Amino acid sequence: MNAFDLSIHPPVVSGVSHGFGRRAMDVVAASLAAIVFAPLMLLIAFALFLEGGRPVLFRQPRIGAGGRMFHIYKFRKFEVLCDPQGPALTSIGDRRLTKIGRILASTKLDELPQLWNVLRGDMAIVGPRPESLAFADCFHGGFEAVLRYKPGLVGPTQVLFRHEASLYPASGDLSSFYREALFPIKAKFDLSYYPRRTIASDVVWMILGFLAVIGWVPVGLLRR
Repeated sequence: MNAFDLSIHPPVVSGVSHGFGRRAMDVVAASLAAIVFAPLMLLIAFALFLEGGRPVLFRQPRIGAGGRMFHIYKFRKFEVLCDPQGPALTSIGDRRLTKIGRILASTKLDELPQLWNVLRGDMAIVGPRPESLAFADCFHGGFEAVLRYKPGLVGPTQVLFRHEASLYPASGDLSSFYREALFPIKAKFDLSYYPRRTIASDVVWMILGFLAVIGWVPVGLLRR
């Protein structure tokens, strides 16, 4: 199933690239991470339940490899009763965020449940960020080639745009800004990396992704 019947020429996205070795690495890394972070995930789930009740997880359709839709899992950051059809982007000071949600958004801990997506095979540890269906129309003009690669938890654009919300304009249409400015830049970074990636370079990006989460974003490295 293609998300929103994306207008993508089939041969461009039919040859999804991943490989057995990289898949094995995904399963091992996601399994170990799930074990290590299990106590933290239980603590987050309990805190979210105390703060706002159920659900503690957020499930949303995203665009995966080959343009196929899958459901991504995150810890809930917004109020339980917020409009599910609200903005696709989370801005700084977003009123939908709960107190715990603000912490999760700033630390990226809301993304820990995506380890399940990795184990299921919907995502990889390293890959392009899976886009919301709201931005399905961005995959054209050569950018549809990003869909050859399985989306991931970390990668060049996730590291470079670790604080993406700080780039959003204070006023105006955020979705238009994302489509016209941020998405093309992110897609170009992805297309400069993934066609020549190796398992070793993916391991490097795993490390860089962890460093970015704790506050170090190697912008200078990405400019080389």
